[in-house]
Amino acid sequence: MSSFEGSDRYIASDDLRLAVNAAVTLQRPLLVKGEPGTGKTMLAEEIAAALGMPLVQWHIKSTTRAQQGLYEYDAVSRLRDSQLGDDRVHDIHNYIKPGKLWEAFTSEQRSVLLIDEIDKADIEFPNDLLVELDRMEFHVYETGETIKATQRPVVIITSNNEKELPDAFLRRCFFHYIQFPDANTLKAIVEVHFPDIEAELMRDALEVFFEVRDVPGLKKRPSTSELIDWLKLLASDRIAAQALKGGDIREALPPLYGALLKNEEDVRMLERLAFMSRRSGA
Repeated sequence: MSSFEGSDRYIASDDLRLAVNAAVTLQRPLLVKGEPGTGKTMLAEEIAAALGMPLVQWHIKSTTRAQQGLYEYDAVSRLRDSQLGDDRVHDIHNYIKPGKLWEAFTSEQRSVLLIDEIDKADIEFPNDLLVELDRMEFHVYETGETIKATQRPVVIITSNNEKELPDAFLRRCFFHYIQFPDANTLKAIVEVHFPDIEAELMRDALEVFFEVRDVPGLKKRPSTSELIDWLKLLASDRIAAQALKGGDIREALPPLYGALLKNEEDVRMLERLAFMSRRSGA
């Protein structure tokens, strides 16, 4: 199988490429952490595309249970059908709904399985999947069958660090933390999305963007995805782009700041910063 080298749409650092290929070689889940908006979910999509594999996505919510990733048995529907005399009731398979692990395990082609934002679920969620991810099989009690991976999927697990993951789960993963891109890497990422962007606009926007990120005490620092949104707006608004020239967040909020700042506390913080700076310079 070929190795992952990134793609035209996804700028992967050397460390990230090494982590992906190491996890594939070791046949262990790759646990990816990093700030929201640093491309963790997109990584799985690009691995699947680069390696020519189907992608199975399991997006985790606070109410998601581990069992749902295996299968769900609809006992209520079966009871109702039995009361109505429906012939479907004689085949219990009609009431078994395969989950995402089932889908990945039984895929005709080796697949990439994304378990996205695992830290949103209950603390016991990761431990409840330990055996299944280790052995790549699980038992369906209602039918007595065992679902076993015909080809071991490449498992990518993302976390935003909302809660700590159990040690027993961490031991079974290959871990990588996606560092926030430096200026040169971020420039390359922007050029993927906006190949024709004006160099002056790029320079001015990145300068202000990093100034905002460096403000101490921000509740949520703007991420790569927010920079992309902001640049899209700036590229289509010549007045805002002009206002960016020589901009200083110590004097005024950046134009179209709503694409960068996502809560009122951070807006007020930058407003206070600008006010104090103007007052001291008066």
